Amino acid sequence: MSFRDAAEMINSANTIDDVRDYVEMMRNALGIKHVAYHTVSHSIKQIGAFTYSMDWARQYIREEYWNIDPVIRELKTGYAPVDWKVLDWSSKSARKFLREAISHGLGSQGWTVPIWGPCGDLAVFAVNDCAEDGEWHEFLRYNGSFIMLISNLVHLKVMSIIRSSKINLLKELSPREKEALSELSSGYSRAAVAGKLQITENTLRAYIDSARIKLGAENVTHAVSLAIASGSIVRNGSMPVY
Repeated sequence: MSFRDAAEMINSANTIDDVRDYVEMMRNALGIKHVAYHTVSHSIKQIGAFTYSMDWARQYIREEYWNIDPVIRELKTGYAPVDWKVLDWSSKSARKFLREAISHGLGSQGWTVPIWGPCGDLAVFAVNDCAEDGEWHEFLRYNGSFIMLISNLVHLKVMSIIRSSKINLLKELSPREKEALSELSSGYSRAAVAGKLQITENTLRAYIDSARIKLGAENVTHAVSLAIASGSIVRNGSMPVY
């Protein structure tokens, strides 16, 4: 499935139930065990769209596992996606939490993307499977950028539904703004993009900030995903997995 197809499908969602159907479709398209989106911050409405069992979701909430979940604890201190295997699961509470998650059908492999809002609100988008380490690493290498982009569109759609308003993705970008986002979507560093466009990094930053403001994006990855979804740019290559 192309990013454009996936973006069009999520943009057509009108209800949270539609988003849940979309998440299940993405799970099947990626060929993995689970896909999940859920809000974390209590300052925004609590929404979940996941393929986990409802029994596990209820237990997670009932036991307030967000207080001991190593993934959530790690995400609250940074902005990069988190590979579950690199986290510290040595505490008794963390090991118990992991055993219970696996007993409810989760795989031991996981990768979670944080989605930060402008007021410090946090939502997450996660993929989960029981693949071997090498197979999982290859999956992330091939699909990581796609998942990062989709995660931002899912969050944008959920927030749009909550606010019962449509987000305008069609504000016109300048040619240079389009070039900057297109090159960044290829995985090049800002220095490399500036060199390729024969501009300074400060000028590049100005183009990126201008594009981000026009699109209403919260960060560069979000801006790239919105620009692709709106047809302003065409995805060129793959972004790196951070």
